[in-house]
Amino acid sequence: MYWLRNQLAGRREALALPLMAAMICFHIYVVAAGAPQPFTFRGTHLGLALLIVFLLFPDARTKGRFGARLDAAYGVLTAAAIGYLIVNEELLYSRFQFVDEPEIVQKWLGWGLIFLVLEGCRRTLGAALPLTAIGFIAFALFTGQLTPGYVVDVNFLTTEGIFGIPLNVSATFLFLFVLFGALAERLGTGRFFIEFATAIAGRSTGGPAKVASLSSALFGSISGSAVANIMTTGTYTIPLMKRLGYSRAFAGSVEAVASTGGQIMPPVMGAAAFVMAEMMGVSYLDVMMIALIPALLFFTAVFLAIHFEAKRKGLKGLPEDQIPDGRAVLRDRGHQILPLLVIVSCLFSGYSPAYAALFGILSILPVTLMRRSTRAEFRLEQILEGLQNGVRNAVQVAMACACAGIVVGIIVHSGLGLEFSSMVRSLSQNSLLLALLLTAAAGIVIGMGLPTTPAYILQTALLVPALVKLGTPLEAAHLFALYFAILSAITPPVAIGLFAANAISGARLWDASAAAMKLGLTGYVVPFMFVYSPALIMQGSWSEILFAAATALIGVTFMAAGLHGYLLSRLSMLSRALLVCASFALIDQGLVGDALGLGLAALAQIANRFASPHETVTAPR
Repeated sequence: MYWLRNQLAGRREALALPLMAAMICFHIYVVAAGAPQPFTFRGTHLGLALLIVFLLFPDARTKGRFGARLDAAYGVLTAAAIGYLIVNEELLYSRFQFVDEPEIVQKWLGWGLIFLVLEGCRRTLGAALPLTAIGFIAFALFTGQLTPGYVVDVNFLTTEGIFGIPLNVSATFLFLFVLFGALAERLGTGRFFIEFATAIAGRSTGGPAKVASLSSALFGSISGSAVANIMTTGTYTIPLMKRLGYSRAFAGSVEAVASTGGQIMPPVMGAAAFVMAEMMGVSYLDVMMIALIPALLFFTAVFLAIHFEAKRKGLKGLPEDQIPDGRAVLRDRGHQILPLLVIVSCLFSGYSPAYAALFGILSILPVTLMRRSTRAEFRLEQILEGLQNGVRNAVQVAMACACAGIVVGIIVHSGLGLEFSSMVRSLSQNSLLLALLLTAAAGIVIGMGLPTTPAYILQTALLVPALVKLGTPLEAAHLFALYFAILSAITPPVAIGLFAANAISGARLWDASAAAMKLGLTGYVVPFMFVYSPALIMQGSWSEILFAAATALIGVTFMAAGLHGYLLSRLSMLSRALLVCASFALIDQGLVGDALGLGLAALAQIANRFASPHETVTAPR
């Protein structure tokens, strides 16, 4: 087989294949038979991930024989450190943590493992997160808050730090969900989502951009990765948008914003959502429920913004010959939605997320074989490539979780988290709005240099406690932090989602950044909505939830209209400003805010009727 011959042609790839197979088998076995003791379970997960990283992500600065020998040494050190933990697991449980001084061999192996995690994370995700971890370690050591032995105790000899909650989530079910997404995409589910979205929205005003929004929301339910979403759906939607008259910047920003939102779209959200469930001590099903209405508001706002922009510019939909027949798509590929339904059904039936992910994976293969139209995609090469891509993606998540665990361990045991929480409360002067603004700004700054999962974990340790103390519901505080960790992907100057989209669209960064900020501005407002209206995260009676959702929907509609200059017709600048103010008035749940918002919207329509034709036509774009 060509794929296997190609993989075996390289020595590193040939060595990595059995390790990747072992990692898949290990996690399937754990779901079927139950997890072993924490050090054995999390240590095996981390050890296999590190070994695969040192094989498949070689350091470009150490090429040739020296690089191979160095990576081999890293592999030996990985095996020694993880092996020590597994062999001496019972001894470690019986020692007095943070009281007994670590032995010499424990210190050497502990600092060695910390170095390996930092190096593995640098190779897979870049230098930002490892440098952050190093900064926190240096702070703890040089201020005298922690001793070197205590740092080893936290990160090596206990199930905190490296082996804490983030790595446990990665080992328990993130690995399987990432594997599910990669395998489903490889066997054609992504193609089904694109064709289905095109059949639904392709004919309407601004069809290609709406297809991008809808397909990204659907594809986000299996990928949970903004960049993977962009590179999969964007290769189809961005050229379509450009061909029908959208600027390069707008075409790229639509895909980037919609794909970024895919991380908050149930049923399979981004990796950080699983960590969020563990941090709050709730089931993933609960996270899905509280994220549902905000996610629908986000994508509704993006969809409306696209529609208003297209109306204002007079852009049409796709030609009829480029639109697939919706009934034919459902007939030929509709069954490919079944694995997602399997996962959702398992979660609602009370199964753990790990079981749900495993059943989802096992259902992909028979579902692909159900119809002749998809049977051709059932090839061993496609399956192996999907599994390989899944493991590659999963080990990167494992590195992020392990490295973030170092930071969280330092924050918790040095007392920095309490100090930072007190500082936020002091700066905000006990004002919830100021605290939210500070948290949002900090979340975006943290997220600019870090992937979503570690960015969210840092906010959980540093910022969320302050919001909770100021009266924010725990679920709203965590979801607020998650949103701004995600939105950093489209926030300049470090907007990784836009970098990926611009590689396809050819737009300049700042042009695309301006378009993305305008298009995704509602995404920055929605978190404030559910903090001030907890009914949006399913807290309250059904009448309260429905009323809050209705007013929020009106609010995001006004904001999209005001930002893009069109509602029922072109809008003057005064009308646009009034509509944006109306949307902000609708943020706070209550009759006064709702009445003010609706009154401003009515005033905007009156003002627009009396505006001169020149003013409405030449409104800035």
